[in-house]
Amino acid sequence: MTTTAPTSRKPIVAIVGRPNVGKSALFNRLVGGRPALVEDLAGTTRDRIYGDCEWRAREFKVVDTGGLEPDVPGTYTPLVRAQVEYALAEADMVLFVLDTIAGITAADREVADLLRRAAKPVLLLANKAENKEREESAVAFYELGLGEPVPISAHHGHGVADVMDMIVDSLPPSEPEEETTGLRLAIVGRPNVGKSSLVNAILGEDRVIVSDVPGTTRDVIDTPFVFEDHPVVLVDTAGLRRRGSIEAGVEKHSALRARRALERSQVALCLFDLSEGLTAQDTHVVGYALDAFRGVVVVANKWDLVKDGEWTEEDWSRRLRWQLKFASWIPIRFISALDGVGIAELLRTAVQVGAERQRHVDTGALNTVIRRAVAQKPPPTPSKGHRIKLLYVTQAEIDPPTFVFFLNDASLVHFGYKRYMENIIRGAFGFEGTAIKLVFRGRSDDHAAEEASKYDRRT
Repeated sequence: MTTTAPTSRKPIVAIVGRPNVGKSALFNRLVGGRPALVEDLAGTTRDRIYGDCEWRAREFKVVDTGGLEPDVPGTYTPLVRAQVEYALAEADMVLFVLDTIAGITAADREVADLLRRAAKPVLLLANKAENKEREESAVAFYELGLGEPVPISAHHGHGVADVMDMIVDSLPPSEPEEETTGLRLAIVGRPNVGKSSLVNAILGEDRVIVSDVPGTTRDVIDTPFVFEDHPVVLVDTAGLRRRGSIEAGVEKHSALRARRALERSQVALCLFDLSEGLTAQDTHVVGYALDAFRGVVVVANKWDLVKDGEWTEEDWSRRLRWQLKFASWIPIRFISALDGVGIAELLRTAVQVGAERQRHVDTGALNTVIRRAVAQKPPPTPSKGHRIKLLYVTQAEIDPPTFVFFLNDASLVHFGYKRYMENIIRGAFGFEGTAIKLVFRGRSDDHAAEEASKYDRRT
């Protein structure tokens, strides 16, 4: 968790428009790669998605927003409108994307009215102009009174470079700001357990859409903040499910994105709904975090719904410990994201787990502990009669803590004995809350032999 040197505040460019006009395709063109989901479905993007862009030595941020449309009962429309209004409030410039195939719709007129009230610089982009006829039809958008429409094709990249030039020419000067990097927390869990509610409880604002409909959050959203002088980057993700439970299309892409977010985080807050208990899907989510060697905190949400029941927090802890016996070192915290109960303690735990991932063990002390453990419980001799001989142990890396064991024959080490070694390291040196990686190398490895020889000479 470090602080970088001061830099300039990057101007923000917001992309708005009704659903399915190509906003996410344009976002991906501007920032490079495919950071936002793109599906041929209206309303695929619902939250604000941020990306960095650089053009002609000028840096700025681009924010993709959910599609605006007239209010429809039972839909996300009011929630999406709130997210767009947030984006407009912080934007220095707006890209209003329209569809040359559909022409002007009632929803487009509503967006145009909203933009006129926002009083921000606007570029009118007539998207899907893949041929001359569609380019010519873009003139109809003059009627919206927001300036000259610019024909583009976000899908093919036609006209996007011109748009980048216009953005850079229109942006205000950069303002100084302090940028920080920090502990990366990924909030993961199956759909509808309260991940977005937890984000909003932590940040104190409606940063992401909160709804009781499963699958509301589909993209990965990164938000930096500071907790008790510790810089943190919070990653809210789409709900994870067991592989066999993932539907095709958007949910499949969302799950892949969530897995990638988990892999680039340091600590995973594995959230589950306590009113439903810890399900098999919940333990699979924990398993994903362990497979990625992340720090892990199991978070029992909706404590407000069960706290007045027959079971006390201690009763729940015993039951959860039994269900998580495969990783007894994982801390468990009880919270109510709705009421804000337990949030500060949860973040303190996450910061402590992040610190444990930075722990480095002295090589001499490590070898003393491991050799004593081997003397007390030698590795079992395989049926073919070859004895396993430990030569040397060292901690090669932090974040995650990685320990390399040099042996005469690494292939002979049983899984159960590896678990024994892990328990010995944890018992002697801590590492509570974080997965640790054990690597076993045989004498045939030249590096193993060299390192073992160095250690023997030193001792």
